[in-house]
Amino acid sequence: MNSKGKILLPVLIVLAVISLFLAAGAFYLYQKEYAQNVKLQGQITELENRQRLTVNQLEEAKKKATELSLKLEEAKNRLDSLTGELAVEKSAHAETSGKLEQSKQDLAKQKTLREDLENRLNQVQGDSKQIKEELKVIQQQKSALEEKIKNLEGGSGGVELGKVVVSPEAVQPAGGLTGEQAKTAAGKNSAPDKNALKPAGKTQPSSVDTSEGKVMIVNKEFNFVVINLGSKDKVALGDEFIVSRAGKTIGEIKVEKVHEFMSAAGFATELKDLIKENDKVVKKIK
Repeated sequence: MNSKGKILLPVLIVLAVISLFLAAGAFYLYQKEYAQNVKLQGQITELENRQRLTVNQLEEAKKKATELSLKLEEAKNRLDSLTGELAVEKSAHAETSGKLEQSKQDLAKQKTLREDLENRLNQVQGDSKQIKEELKVIQQQKSALEEKIKNLEGGSGGVELGKVVVSPEAVQPAGGLTGEQAKTAAGKNSAPDKNALKPAGKTQPSSVDTSEGKVMIVNKEFNFVVINLGSKDKVALGDEFIVSRAGKTIGEIKVEKVHEFMSAAGFATELKDLIKENDKVVKKIK
């Protein structure tokens, strides 16, 4: 009995030690597992916090994405509007460029026109100076002509021009006819020819008034002549005379100014080089 008790006691002690070791190991493992669990629980909590933060960030990101989508749509709309405005601006720019080019061309034409006008102005000014010089000469000639007319008027105070009969063949001078002879000759005239104003080479009309004179002065600048018939010969303003030479009609003249012994009569431009001094003039019958 005692020997069995002695054997069981060490076994029990060994078992107790083993149990203590097992308990200590289990407690150690428990503590370790607990610490691990605590650590894992902290990590889980941290992960949950991160998850919540991530969810919040995701929500904010979604909101920002929605806002950005709206802004993007607005930007697209603005881009489309700006594109349309840009197209309009391009069209306006092209039109403006065309107008600018046209304006440049017009400006070039205006410059050319201005240069042309300036050249013409310079030419006109030069011509004006020349005309003024010519006008001075003409005025001098006119003054000399007026002086000559006055001298002729003064020198013709005692001259009495008679009247003659103009026939188709020739014009007879009336210097030696008396008043009665002139009246008799005038009564023998026939009616005036309708074609009295004809160029040189045509026959002089067969019937005209009996007032006959001659061309004393021819002024080609002012297209007038001075004849030796005046108010004493019953010449009046507006009277018309036929100019002839050697029995051939040259043309007609019309009285514009009357003096006592002479008159000034104008003529058409085409007669400028045809009428000469000492051509005969015969008054037309009205």
